[in-house]
Amino acid sequence: MILAKVLGLLLFIGFAFADGGTTNTKHYIVYMGDLSHHDSESAITANHELLASVTGSYDRAQEAVIYHYSRSFRGFSALLTPEQAQQLAESDSVISVFESRMQHVHTTHSWEFLGISYIHQYSQLPTQSESDIIVGVVDTGIWPESESFSEKGLGPVPKKFKGKCVTGDNFTLANCNRKIIGARFYSKGFEETQGPLESFGRLYFRSARDSDGHGTHTASTAAGSVVTNVSLFGIARGTARGGASSARLAIYKACWFGSCADADMLSALDDAVGDGVDIISMSIGSTPQPVYFENANSIGAFHAFQKGILVSASAGNSFDPYTATNVAPWILTVAASSIDRELNSNIYLGNSKVLKGFGINPLKMEKSHELIAGSAAAAPGVPKENASFCQENTLNPTLVKGKIVVCTQDAVYTTIVQSSIVGEAGGVGMIEAYPNARDFYDQFVIPATLIEPQEEKELQAYMATEKHPVAKILPTITILKAKPAPYMAVFSSKGPNYRTPEIIKPDITAPGVRIFAAWSPVATEDTPDSENYNIISGTSMACPHVSGIAAILKSYNPSWSPAAIMSALMTTATVTDNTGLPIVNSDGAMSTPFDYGSGHVNPFAALDPGLIYDFDTSDVIKFLCSYGASSRQLKNLTRKLVTCKNPLTPSYNLNYPSIGVFQMKGRLSVSRTVTYYGKGPTIYSADVVNPEGVKVMVTPPTLKFTKAGEKKSFKVNFTPLKKTKGESFVFGSLTWSNGIHKVRSPIGVNVLSL
Repeated sequence: MILAKVLGLLLFIGFAFADGGTTNTKHYIVYMGDLSHHDSESAITANHELLASVTGSYDRAQEAVIYHYSRSFRGFSALLTPEQAQQLAESDSVISVFESRMQHVHTTHSWEFLGISYIHQYSQLPTQSESDIIVGVVDTGIWPESESFSEKGLGPVPKKFKGKCVTGDNFTLANCNRKIIGARFYSKGFEETQGPLESFGRLYFRSARDSDGHGTHTASTAAGSVVTNVSLFGIARGTARGGASSARLAIYKACWFGSCADADMLSALDDAVGDGVDIISMSIGSTPQPVYFENANSIGAFHAFQKGILVSASAGNSFDPYTATNVAPWILTVAASSIDRELNSNIYLGNSKVLKGFGINPLKMEKSHELIAGSAAAAPGVPKENASFCQENTLNPTLVKGKIVVCTQDAVYTTIVQSSIVGEAGGVGMIEAYPNARDFYDQFVIPATLIEPQEEKELQAYMATEKHPVAKILPTITILKAKPAPYMAVFSSKGPNYRTPEIIKPDITAPGVRIFAAWSPVATEDTPDSENYNIISGTSMACPHVSGIAAILKSYNPSWSPAAIMSALMTTATVTDNTGLPIVNSDGAMSTPFDYGSGHVNPFAALDPGLIYDFDTSDVIKFLCSYGASSRQLKNLTRKLVTCKNPLTPSYNLNYPSIGVFQMKGRLSVSRTVTYYGKGPTIYSADVVNPEGVKVMVTPPTLKFTKAGEKKSFKVNFTPLKKTKGESFVFGSLTWSNGIHKVRSPIGVNVLSL
C-alpha cells in the first residue's frame, strides 16, 4: 500500500499533448462542467454531437466514446488524436481536456483509541439515524461474505438511494444486502490504457468482488458491522467494527491490481453522486497531482461538494514534503498516524538480551539458531552487497541452512519476498534492518521480524563479538497503551500544498498504522496465507476512519454542509499525544501542520464543535477566480454566468478552518466568518500563538453570540518581523474559546518581504 516517492508540477488549466502520428490515439477525458438543463439522455446526445464535430461523423463518435458522464456532471472520455483533443479543448462548452492517467490505491483497537464508544454511549443518537447514512467507497471492491458486512439489525434500504447492485464474476444480487446496498464496477478506462485484465496473469473478478483486499479493508474500517473476538493468527484480538457501524455501504470498484484509471474514477464518482450517497471515501490518489480541473478526483469531488456530499480522501504515501495529494479545498485530505498498539516480534539473543522487533509473526521458533549476515552468505560470484539485500539467487544455501539470516531493506524486494528467498535457501528465520520498522508491518513465510537502527547497532555489536552468535525470534505479542501515540507515520505524504500553498494540506490525521480490518481471503500477494482479516498501514487506512466519523456527524447533523463537517473535524482535532506533549514524527522530530494538518481527529469533540467555518460553491468560485479561471470555464462549471469581481478575493480569504498565507509582502489581513452552533448567549475570546517572526492580532478579540446560527466575522492581522527562508513556513495557531469549547485553527505563514 506504500507507494514510491514522486514529485509533481502545476499549471492552472493546461493541456496534455500526446506524441504525433496520424493514427495515434490516446484515452482523453473531456470535462464540461455542470449538467444544468440536460438530463442524462440529452447530455449523452449532446456529447455525441460535440464529438462528431471532430471525428467527422456520429458513428465514429459513438465508436470513440469509452464513458459518458451524465448523472451529476457533464463530460465523456474517448479515444482521440492529439489534434482532435486540441479542437475539443478550444470549444466554448468545454472546461478542460486531459489524458486519462493512472492513480494508485494509497481495524480492532483503532476505534477504541479514538474513543468511538463514547459517541454511541453518550450522544443519545438513535441507531436509525446512523443507518440512514450511506457511505460510498471508491476502491478495489468488496468481499461481501465477510462478517464485517453482515446486515443483522439493519432495516430496509434507505428510500433515497438510487444505486444498483450490478452482477458479474462471482457476484450476484444475493451478494448485496441491507449493509452492502449497492455495488458497481468500472474497468473500461483501465483496460484501454493497460490492456485486458486477462493479460496480467493474476486473479481478478470482473465484478465488484475484491481480489486485492484493499477495498474490503477500507469499507469495513469506515462502516463495517460489529464483529467480536476476531484476530489475525491470534494477534490483535478484539472486536472489529467500522466507525459508523450501522451506516450502509455503496461500493464502486474502479481499481484493478492496485491501479485506477482516471476515466474509471470519474465514472465511479459520477455514479456515487447520482446514487445519493452521503459520504464518499476515496483512498486513492496520483502524484504528481494534476491541476484541479484536470484531475478526476478533484472534478468528481467538486460536484459531490455541490450536492452536499463530503469527500474524504487519503493524502498519499510518498514520504516527502510537497507530495500530499487530493489537495483541493473541497476535499477533506487525511494523513496517517499511529495508534497506541504495537505488535512486537522480539529477538532473544544468546547473551540473554532482548531486542525489540516489529512484525506479524505467529510462527514459534523452538530453539535458538546461529546468526549470519546476508553479506557473509553470498553465493559464489555474487557481490556481498547484493547478498546483504537477500535478493533472489544471491544467498549460498550451504552457508544459510538452519540459520537466521540478517538482511538489509531492499528497494525492489518486499520483506515478504525476502523472507521467502531466505526460506527457500534453507534459512530458518530472517531479521531485517528496516528504518521506521514500526510503521511497516508484514507477514512472513518463516519466523521473521524487522528492527530499527538502534537495535541493528546492538545486533551488529553482538555478532561482531561472539564467535557463534545465536538468537531466537519470538512470536508477536500485542502491546496496548504504547507511548507516545499518536505519532506521524513516516510514509504519510506531507505539505505544503503544491497547488495552492495557502490552503494547508493535509487537513487532519487519523489512525493509519497497524490497522486491523476485513480482507479478501483470495488476496495473497501481500500475505502468505488466506485470511479474512489483515493488519496493514497507509493513508488508505486513515481515510476511512475519518469517513466513518464524518458519517456519524452527518447523521447527528443532517443539515450540515460538507464544509461544516470538515470544520467540525478540523477545529476540534488535537495536537498532543497520550503523554500530553506535542505530536512528533516517527523519528521523534517535532511535527507541523504540514504533517498532521489541524491535528489528530477527535470524534467526540467534533459532535459539538461550538463554532463552524462554512463555505459553499460561490466561495469556491471566488477562490478559483483568484487563480485565473476564465468566465467561460466558470460558466461551464456552474452553468451560470459568472464574472470574477475586481479586485479579486485573495485565495487566503477562503473561509477555510485553517489559515495559510504564502509569499506575504508586508502587513496583511485575513478575513474569516464563524457560525455559532450552541445554546443560549455566549462569548468567545481569541487566543493566538504567534508564528516565529510574525506578530498576529485578531480584531475583534471577542465574539458575542446570542443564538444558534448567528454569524460573526473577524480579521487576523499579520505583521512580519523577519523574512522566512525561501518557501519555508512558520507556524502558529488561533483558538476561540468560551470556557467550554476550543475552536482551533493552525496558522502557516511564508514571508517574502517585510
